Amino acid sequence: MKGRPPARPGAGATGGKGPRDGKPAGRSASGKPSDKRFGDKKPGDKKPADRKFDRKSADGKPGAPGRARGGAKAASARKGEGGKPPFKPRTKAAAPAASKPAPAAAKPVAKSSAAKGVSLDVRQFRVAADDDGIRLDRWFQRHLPDVGFNIVSRWSRTGQLRVDGARAAPGDRIVEGQTIRVPPAEARPDMPEKAKRVRVIDLTPDEIAYAQEMVIHRDAQAIVINKPPGLATQGGTKTDEHVDKLLDALLFDSESRPKLVHRLDKDTSGALLLARTSRSAAHFAKTFSSRTARKVYWALVIGVPSINDGMIELPLAKQPGTGGEKMHVDEEEGMPARTRYRVIERAGNRAAWVELQPYTGRTHQLRVHLAAIGHPIVGDGKYGGKDSFLTGSISRKMHLHARRIRVDHPDGGRVDVMADLPTHFANSLEDLGFDLSLGDMPLDDEIDRTPTREDEKKFARQHAKQVRKDRKGERRSRGGGRGE
Repeated sequence: MKGRPPARPGAGATGGKGPRDGKPAGRSASGKPSDKRFGDKKPGDKKPADRKFDRKSADGKPGAPGRARGGAKAASARKGEGGKPPFKPRTKAAAPAASKPAPAAAKPVAKSSAAKGVSLDVRQFRVAADDDGIRLDRWFQRHLPDVGFNIVSRWSRTGQLRVDGARAAPGDRIVEGQTIRVPPAEARPDMPEKAKRVRVIDLTPDEIAYAQEMVIHRDAQAIVINKPPGLATQGGTKTDEHVDKLLDALLFDSESRPKLVHRLDKDTSGALLLARTSRSAAHFAKTFSSRTARKVYWALVIGVPSINDGMIELPLAKQPGTGGEKMHVDEEEGMPARTRYRVIERAGNRAAWVELQPYTGRTHQLRVHLAAIGHPIVGDGKYGGKDSFLTGSISRKMHLHARRIRVDHPDGGRVDVMADLPTHFANSLEDLGFDLSLGDMPLDDEIDRTPTREDEKKFARQHAKQVRKDRKGERRSRGGGRGE
């Protein structure tokens, strides 16, 4: 053909075309003689856009389609035939999987869908009974004190901290029997080991014996003591001797000192409840705040109330100018306060022995209420003044005693304890001729309300009387109608 170059020797049956693209062998795509040393490229020339090398192809990953992929294959073919590749890849080829051994894991872990950064080598803890109802961060303070609050918060944000499989926050309340999922402890710098703290009981043998003699009930969760008059419950200004100071003497077989649950005035004697564990302290505090705990007091009062069984409902507030140490009745701004009283026995019109049941827990509630109705407690000069003392052999100490406490036990059942009277109170009752066997009256829920045969007869008589009265009224109304 005119203008067509002759075929080179060795050309195939394709009419002089090259084995790949139909162009003469030994010529580049531009028609110029090819330089085998540079793969159809002279030094200083730019690579054509359609011949770019695909970097991913050197890693064994799928590269871009087109001539680049084919060029890489041709280069690798030529290298396998003993020739050098036309150029070096710019990126390093990944080493074969078998060239380096994979690092061994610390522990074999099963496949999971855990988020990135979450370790599966976790710890599991079950919530004990003593931790029922506490906050999750409080649980870490008790059982994993080395784990700070910041770490707990981070575990919570990243979903590594879970309770029964659900994500948990540091402020969540936990329940007995739940399972807490805790990530592995984080590496911390080596710190010098601290000496184990040893509890030092700074009490004399006489003080320890004195405190233990007050105990009238003890079990695994509670202690009840019979507090003597004149001993404060807690310390304060110029008050060095108090129950709180003596609690270390009541450890017995426990590792933690008992905890105060409620209070008694310094001059009030009787049953005082102490909690031996954190769980019981929370339980007892709840019973007192919900008014399910029952407390019974005995008091000797001046005069005799006109009603034998009554309820005093007078709001109380702190009296101004007394620094909060004295209360008074305040109908406008006072807090609600209710006290039930029952007269047990009377000594003429001179004095009465009464039972008191507070339905609220205001400061000095019983003392203020009795003084407000004109019957102050014998010996209570703070609220009764000089009229609160009896002449003769009656002691001038205050005659108010916490006789009984009944509260639900955290392990089931009840704590129901009675405290004996102090000496001065017992002597005063005896001097006034009172019968001590009459003092323990049943509570309302302890009284059998089942109607007796006599109660049924009484009810029937009252019903018949009411029926006759109603019929008599009907006859009078009919007679009045006829007269008009």
